[in-house]
Order: sequence, then structure tokens, then C-alpha cells
Amino acid sequence: MRKKHQKVMDAIFSDPVKANILWKYVVNMLISRGADLEEAAGSRVCIELNGVIAVFHRPHPRKEVDKGAVKSLQKFLIEAGVTNA
Repeated sequence: MRKKHQKVMDAIFSDPVKANILWKYVVNMLISRGADLEEAAGSRVCIELNGVIAVFHRPHPRKEVDKGAVKSLQKFLIEAGVTNA
């Protein structure tokens, strides 16, 4: 994994939860982990990683992921067997 992707993982799993993570960095990190992303209706993005599927909303008008979405990303990654170790 590239250093940039590791920084995104560190930000997602940080405590306290950060809210300044750019969505495009999250997408690139997920793709590097082997995730499949599919655009759905509206701003929804379906993500499949290691057999686990989740739907997230692409942030708008801001480009940063909010704290609630970061917590959901943490949960999704853990369920998919991805940890920040």
C-alpha cells in the first residue's frame, strides 16, 4: 500500500474521528484495497470489498467526508476484514 493510502487509513481509524478526509482519497484507497465501486442513483456509491457491500453518499457540496461517514467507513472496513495494522 502506498504511503498516501496509509495516511488515509490512519485518518479513518484515528481517535477522535476526523472530518477533513477528502472523498477522492478515500475512493483511491478503497480501489487500492481491491474494492469495486459503482455509481448509483443520486450521490450514492455502492462499494463492494471482500464480499461486503455498503452504500455511501458522495459528499456535496463539500469534498470532505463528515464524521458520521468516517465512522461508517471504519465499520465497513472492519466487516470487510481490513484493519489499520
